Amino acid sequence: MKNLLSVYALGGLNEIGKNMYGIEYGEDIILIDCGNKFPDESLLGVDLIIPDISYLEENKERVRALIFTHGHEDHIGGIPYFLKKINVPIYATRFTLGVIEIKLKEHRILRETELYEIHSDSSVQLGKVSMSFFKVNHSIPDCLGIVFNTPEGTIVHTGDFKFDLTPANQERPEIHKMAEIGNKGVLLLLSESTNAERKGFTPSEQMVGENLGNIFMKAKRKVIVSTFASNVSRVQQVVEASEKTNRKLVLLGRSMLNVIGVAMDRGYLNVPKGMLIEPNEIDDYPPDKITILCTGSQGEPGAALSRLSTGNFRDAEILPEDTVILAAGPIPGNEKNVSAIIDNLYQLGAHVIYGSGSSSGMHVSGHGYQEDLKLMLTLMKPTYVIPIHGEYRMLHHHRLLAESVGVEKENVFILKNGDVVDIENSVARSTRFIPAGSAYVDGVDVGNIDFVLRDRKQISEDGMIMLILPMSKQENEMLAEPEIISRGFVDNNFTQLRNGMIRIINSTVEELHEANRYSWNVKKKQIKKLVGQYIKEKTRKRPMIVPILIEI
Repeated sequence: MKNLLSVYALGGLNEIGKNMYGIEYGEDIILIDCGNKFPDESLLGVDLIIPDISYLEENKERVRALIFTHGHEDHIGGIPYFLKKINVPIYATRFTLGVIEIKLKEHRILRETELYEIHSDSSVQLGKVSMSFFKVNHSIPDCLGIVFNTPEGTIVHTGDFKFDLTPANQERPEIHKMAEIGNKGVLLLLSESTNAERKGFTPSEQMVGENLGNIFMKAKRKVIVSTFASNVSRVQQVVEASEKTNRKLVLLGRSMLNVIGVAMDRGYLNVPKGMLIEPNEIDDYPPDKITILCTGSQGEPGAALSRLSTGNFRDAEILPEDTVILAAGPIPGNEKNVSAIIDNLYQLGAHVIYGSGSSSGMHVSGHGYQEDLKLMLTLMKPTYVIPIHGEYRMLHHHRLLAESVGVEKENVFILKNGDVVDIENSVARSTRFIPAGSAYVDGVDVGNIDFVLRDRKQISEDGMIMLILPMSKQENEMLAEPEIISRGFVDNNFTQLRNGMIRIINSTVEELHEANRYSWNVKKKQIKKLVGQYIKEKTRKRPMIVPILIEI
């Protein structure tokens, strides 16, 4: 194969979530991240959305490894489904490996997976491509940018980042290393774009810690804090505020328990001995000596905060004058669910603190604002730029930022998932496309289930009508009147409709019998068609019609 250097995304472009990027050189494919995203209300019954990896399955003998920038769900959530089809080694930092191992255990594939720990000073050689790394700030521990050294030139993938010079966890960005990488020459930079529309620098996480401390001091009763379980710095600040106010700490939510367990075991979180108590011990202490840390800041219906807001949590409840803090901003699309929970909390009489940035002081973003992005561009001094991890408008604004610091306009590629940038003799072009898109996880099944979703959508809008037809196996004649059952279909004149459907069924069966067309499929197809047309004509609705022939 020609030693062509190629770069593409199978997820993460023109969307937030399911990040997955590929670097190819000759016979080697190296993958960066493998995330998921959660479905909106139009994807009825779908649990997760993951990248379509059909292209990688066709080239599985060339895939060398999965390398991870950090441990958020939109970067690691698709791993189990990927590994069940293409089992390759995984490279990730210590904390990220801890979170990944939880997923692999749940899917019972931990034993058969090769895991390699890396850090900012690691070096990895895969085929003709070598990799080095540098620390970046984000809202989860152990985040890395990745440097790919190839015979064609250097490619840098930033991961998710901001420049926080006073981070709560003391993990400072390796700006000096970024500058050294830039001085040596960067051919192509893949840089995240989530906050490319927001001016200035991202505020420091320390701001949140100071504000949390003030609220804890003023709180009259229990303090309930909901945040991302993966934001270990935020969790540490909750622990410190609880310690200063002599409060016990209760953890609610499976992901909170899992991630904090990893953080404590691996030395990323320090919780004083005796602070943690079980939910059933809450009533053993005065209300002003209790902190509850829970999941559900995004309004997830089954998460702990949602259940607390409706009084549906067995060992804990929110009472008047309790303080509830939403220490996370809503991800776009979650605003409605979050608002509903806030309304419920106010009805319970709680004091609720919510909102991003300066509006509440309880949350700062883990993603760089415009000045952060411009600083990364300035440090790396790339010839070419691919804005990643964002919706189209974010990628567009990132392009403008790149142009403002001196990158040639034609050297910034705004791509869609599947668009390929090929580099030869240090010249980059985007002229071809590989298969890319979304695969849906529905229970344990994975695939493209568009036809299933269409059926579910039809049922959700207009309901379903089942036509149960008792037929004589020998004579192929109706033995009794058809039974008609409707679910989710509403019409004031249903009795009249029912009589009309019975007439259509009887006449159709009789006509097909006279024509000697006894096939089940023929009968069902014709009955479904004619009954559907009749209902649409009478009601302007299109319920799903399900004929069921019972041969006796």
